[in-house]
Amino acid sequence: MDLQTRKLSFIQEFLRIQNEEIISRLEKLLKKSKAEFYDQNQLPKSLETLNSEIDHSMEDSINDRVISSADLLEETKNWK
Repeated sequence: MDLQTRKLSFIQEFLRIQNEEIISRLEKLLKKSKAEFYDQNQLPKSLETLNSEIDHSMEDSINDRVISSADLLEETKNWK
């Protein structure tokens, strides 16, 4: 069975589920599995890329293009 067929079969089975607890567990499993997959497949940054990002951050700080953690927390309270 190819990947597309498996996905369609899974979707059909998922749509038949009537139990909210099962849906919640599947959502949590999907979120956790995606995070683990991303962590395992993330390539390390090159030293050049890392240094470039540090330089950019320092430039932002010098030019006052930053936000304090207190201000950021206050701003995120309004996010939905």
